[in-house]
Amino acid sequence: MSTYPCPKGHASGEPDFCDTCGTRIEGAAPAAVLVQAPPAATTAPPKEKCPNCGYPRSGPFRFCEDCGYDHNTGRVPQIDTPPPAAAPAGPWTATVVPDPEYFALNDIEGVTFPAGTLPQTVTLVPPQVRIGRKSTSKGTDPEIDLAAEPSDPGVSHSHALLTLSIDGAWLVSDIGSSNGTWINDEDQPLGAGQSRSLKDGDQVHVGAWTTITLHAPA
Repeated sequence: MSTYPCPKGHASGEPDFCDTCGTRIEGAAPAAVLVQAPPAATTAPPKEKCPNCGYPRSGPFRFCEDCGYDHNTGRVPQIDTPPPAAAPAGPWTATVVPDPEYFALNDIEGVTFPAGTLPQTVTLVPPQVRIGRKSTSKGTDPEIDLAAEPSDPGVSHSHALLTLSIDGAWLVSDIGSSNGTWINDEDQPLGAGQSRSLKDGDQVHVGAWTTITLHAPA
């Protein structure tokens, strides 16, 4: 085995540094120092921009995330403008009039028909419109008051009720009247607590001569 003289007098088995004291042996080449080179800087390529709005394109996506531009066809989607909202419909109304034909069907003895009375128009205000006769003693004050002249003697104080349903239609209900609530030309009146949906032009007959005709908004 070869030995190498150490400057400090040792016999080293290693040619560059003494394996006893670690002193570099004269004439040996200095140990190479490996210096790790820094990693090469990588520069990301610039992102493609939307030619319509300039927004950076995300990967291979076809449509711009900002304006919807189609990179394949070069088109911008057209957004349909909704038509202007329709003006809100007006209220339903009712025409209240003494009806000679209905009076003739009742044929009530001793009751005189109020000829020459003009129709009265009533606005139906949701959610409910009461039909009856006003009475302080009974505490009734209906919106359609048939105690006013010409007072209909066949109408109960709390006769019927008009109610606006959730689908916008008016319902009529008999609330325990003495003489019934009749719809159009039907042969039987509504029973107490029964309801019926009404449409434009439908007629509600109450009392001795009163006909109430409903009118939908124009």
